Amino acid sequence: MIGIDTNILARYYIADADDAEARRQRELARQLIESGQPLMVCKTVLLEFEWLMRGYYGFSAAEVAAVMTHLCALPNMAVEDRDTVIQALSHCAAGLEFADALHHASYRACRSMASFDDRKFARRAKRLGLMPPVIVPH
Repeated sequence: MIGIDTNILARYYIADADDAEARRQRELARQLIESGQPLMVCKTVLLEFEWLMRGYYGFSAAEVAAVMTHLCALPNMAVEDRDTVIQALSHCAAGLEFADALHHASYRACRSMASFDDRKFARRAKRLGLMPPVIVPH
């Protein structure tokens, strides 16, 4: 099995440059990902990749979700804690940011999750009825 770094995913999914080196790397990334050999992507790479797509390249939440869903569906791609990632993607579709959704989904065995992010996270999680509840320490 080969572990995949963020830059491989970026070259596969994002055509950001058209110089010779970028084209060479895109082709190598395509060959690797489409090779059929066992590959793996970890959650930290997914977090970084989401930030890159959204924060640097300006992808919309829907575009990020489409890329992540495609990645999770690749038959030769093992995704660390796949069920948690899939749950996080569904929470993104409901309005959470990916990082918050992934953190929350990772704590599904806890009785609650504590965060000081009341406006963008805790209130949204409450409105969505997510479990475990997100509490804001006072």
